[in-house]
Amino acid sequence: MGKLDGRVAIVTGAAQGIGNGGARVLARHGATVILVDFAESVAAAAESLRQEGLRADCRRVDVSRLEDVRAMVDEVAAKYGKIDILFNNAGVNRRVRFEDLDVETRDFIFGVNIYGVWNMARAVYPHMLRAGYGRIINTSSVTGVKVVDEGQTTYAMSKGAVLSLTKALAYEAGPHGITVNAILPGWVRTPKVEQVAADSRPEDPESALRDMAAFIPLKRLCGIEEIGDLVAFLASDDAKYITGTEMVIDGGSTLPETFDILHA
Repeated sequence: MGKLDGRVAIVTGAAQGIGNGGARVLARHGATVILVDFAESVAAAAESLRQEGLRADCRRVDVSRLEDVRAMVDEVAAKYGKIDILFNNAGVNRRVRFEDLDVETRDFIFGVNIYGVWNMARAVYPHMLRAGYGRIINTSSVTGVKVVDEGQTTYAMSKGAVLSLTKALAYEAGPHGITVNAILPGWVRTPKVEQVAADSRPEDPESALRDMAAFIPLKRLCGIEEIGDLVAFLASDDAKYITGTEMVIDGGSTLPETFDILHA
């Protein structure tokens, strides 16, 4: 018996990375998982889960488009009878110094990271209200909330907005049996992070990843399924009295006040 047996979960940004790891862990705990992404590869991601004997379906949707999101959510609810869990994870990033930032880049990031998160929550919320039950887990970030980095003004702002939505919605949703929480990942070994390492050090990407990990107290990057473990906990009855929280999962990377220059 899995702790999520009988639950129906929607996971956005599920074609790869954190969303894919989260979808796999939720499914391994017994949930029927609908993987949502704009990328065509979401179909292959769902098939990979089915090959493991897990219950998985997929939908290709641009989460920044509210009407498309509503149509998808309503169709999923009609097919599966309910929506218990939303792992609201889709997100994008572009590193651009503030003086070089244009409106198109700003709107692209806000469209997915703010409007997309709002759209998904708004679309599933009526279904959860009717059921008197729901679990919403939003992906924020340590960036902008705990730490900052160059070229991240818009991304940081968007992730701060996700955290604000989490807390405000948790307050409203609580009386209706719906919990809303946010996870704040640090460095996670995703395909995007691996690409950053390859771009910065094409002759030895693994050494770049080791250097990233060197400043983390646990001395390694987080695995995508470790994020999934936290999501599954928040989606389960083990966390039924937890709402409106921000859960940092960063291996301790935000603990130091500054980099330890003497030991770098």
